[in-house]
Amino acid sequence: MKNPTVIVVDDAPIFQAGLAAALRGEGFDVVAIASDALTAISEARRHRPALVVLDVLMPGISGLDVVDKITDASPETKVVLLTSSDSEEDLLTAIKAGASGYIIKDTPFPKLVAAMHEVVKGGAVVSPKLAVRLFDVVAHLLRNRDLNATRRPSLTGREVEILQWIADGRTSREIGEQLYISENTVKNHVRNILDKLGMQSRHEAVRYAEHAGLLNRR
Repeated sequence: MKNPTVIVVDDAPIFQAGLAAALRGEGFDVVAIASDALTAISEARRHRPALVVLDVLMPGISGLDVVDKITDASPETKVVLLTSSDSEEDLLTAIKAGASGYIIKDTPFPKLVAAMHEVVKGGAVVSPKLAVRLFDVVAHLLRNRDLNATRRPSLTGREVEILQWIADGRTSREIGEQLYISENTVKNHVRNILDKLGMQSRHEAVRYAEHAGLLNRR
């Protein structure tokens, strides 16, 4: 079985050489070494490695800005970012860009190499210190989602459309003609809307939808 191929990208020569040596010693084939993000893209296109290990902070373009460009040039390549920062914003940017790993740079080489193996096998890795921050962010998003779900019942696209017509002063018959459905079907939709919102009248439902930003002003 062939050794997984890797490109090491870092502008610090000592770190670059040390990481490359550690990777070679643990079964990786280091096919290229680069000192800047743009070179990383061209080397990835040329070698199509299993992995690119990329520093975040480098002269010129940041490693964060080329993750998607590397995976566009070589779709089979996984990208692991190395960072000296514990910034939540950078971590989320890396995940959004498609990175498979985000690791604090002062991690000992043996642990770094173990993380690279995990990524090559199809996993994803985040340094424990950063994983705590990631859990905090996800928990915050989930709490907000739950609150929003409690405050704002879910209406279908058709129900919102009917509310818009009601807000425009149309009757059930007129709405049915506009939507090519029967008047009774419109009334059923209105009944469902009122049940979902816990309201008694069309006027209340429209007022709620306006405050919730669901309707367009015409």
